[in-house]
Amino acid sequence: MNALTGGAALALVLLAAASAQAQSAPETAQQTARAEHPDSVAAGFLPRYAVGADLFASTDADNTDVIKAGVNLDWRYRGPDDYLGLRIETASFKPLGQKSTEDQRVYLRFADKTGDWSWKGQVGTDGDTVLGAVSVHNDARFRQEYFIEREILETPLGLEKGLYYTFLGGAFDLPVNDRNNFTVMAGVQDFTGDNVRTHLRLNYIHVLKPEWGLSAQLRTRYFHSSDPGEYDYFSPKNYVEVMPVLQVRRYYGGWRYVIAGGLGAQKETGSDWRNARYFNAQVTSPPVREWAFTAGLTYSNTPVARGYTYDYTQVNFGVTRAF
Repeated sequence: MNALTGGAALALVLLAAASAQAQSAPETAQQTARAEHPDSVAAGFLPRYAVGADLFASTDADNTDVIKAGVNLDWRYRGPDDYLGLRIETASFKPLGQKSTEDQRVYLRFADKTGDWSWKGQVGTDGDTVLGAVSVHNDARFRQEYFIEREILETPLGLEKGLYYTFLGGAFDLPVNDRNNFTVMAGVQDFTGDNVRTHLRLNYIHVLKPEWGLSAQLRTRYFHSSDPGEYDYFSPKNYVEVMPVLQVRRYYGGWRYVIAGGLGAQKETGSDWRNARYFNAQVTSPPVREWAFTAGLTYSNTPVARGYTYDYTQVNFGVTRAF
């Protein structure tokens, strides 16, 4: 993984040069900051419902493995931004190489739009408490997004004692022009126990080559914990990360391809500055077709458990069949 991250910049440039004619239209810096796929409706295809399956798997340097496998049954489906259905998920956790535990989860999943505002989410339970995530955003030039997420802590004590977090926040676009955009995120994360974590993130995006989908980004984030060191998750009093990132996002035949890599620095209270690494690759098919696919790979070395030497890798794959 380190080799992948170290060669990310070269891979990005080669990808951009090799596919310079594939992009149908240049993207602005604000479009680069957003995750939506521009292709919304396939000519002549009007889906009514859909079934899908997806798999998420992650592992880290502490031998903590997480696998989540889910099935989606949507009785209303017009596309990835307009659906209503049920999600059944099995989540398997194996912290620090110990014995694995398994959760069965059921969610109501939904996405819709009214006027300039769109929302998406899933809300359900593992049998003990409410879990899920919901986000709502508008399509204005100065875009606003608000979100809430609740999940279990994937550490030994988190699984043993039933420790959860609830994360509430908002993100805002501050566009300068077509080539430059700022995004700001502020949030509060409340953990089981006494710890409350405040988050602040600021990203700057500059489009280097619009026709290539090539952008340079500076991603910064900071958090402060009110009760540092509580339980066994990574929780210093203060944490700072600064990450320059190079990204290429291309479209070819309706498919979207993203590759991004960064090398920066991170520091928490009581430690020296050390390197921070990031790599991400994604592929997404045209979303509104009879069959739709998505896959991704992410690597980072931001700590989650108590250890400060950390490597984290996750992969995901999903398929949807619309009718």
